[in-house]
Amino acid sequence: MKTYIEQIKDEMTESMSVKELIIRNKNILTQIQEMIKICVSTLSNKNKIIFAGNGGSFSDAQHLSTEFVSRFRFDRMALASIALGTNSSSMSAIGNDYGFENIFARELESVAQKGDFFIPISTSGNSKNILKAVMCANKMKIQTFGMTGETGGSLIDLCKCICVPSKDTARIQESHILIGHIICGIVEKNFLKIVKSL
Repeated sequence: MKTYIEQIKDEMTESMSVKELIIRNKNILTQIQEMIKICVSTLSNKNKIIFAGNGGSFSDAQHLSTEFVSRFRFDRMALASIALGTNSSSMSAIGNDYGFENIFARELESVAQKGDFFIPISTSGNSKNILKAVMCANKMKIQTFGMTGETGGSLIDLCKCICVPSKDTARIQESHILIGHIICGIVEKNFLKIVKSL
């Protein structure tokens, strides 16, 4: 049986191998670049970035939204962003009245405006409430770019998606946070350059 140290190394090696696949994937790198450009454009036009996810992805949605609103690497103005589902009263009311599959779509409908950017996060790409939210965003003509796992699930049929090359939930979530941090850092730096030039 492997020692704990060996098991720890195995976990780290698995995580690094997925990131190696990402860094060698020109399509994924181009997609991350596209998301950065959309975020900068969205914020420059005084619109907001909206995140949504379930479970660990719900935590990731809140985490990444917070990086925009508070700060990432340095002090600066707040950048407009929200994570859907953080108002527990609204979420429980919508779930009770309209069904759990509508918790994000209903809230998105109430807060999103044309020009906003929606980033749904789902490791499987099959979460019904995420799919419904994307359908709502499409109907409202809200630009959407998802983050999901290797297969993409049903999400890839509804919007553009970064598909992390892994079927392991933990590895996918680790990569989503890495990609999110890259986006936040580059957006923060480049958006401020634009603001200063105005």
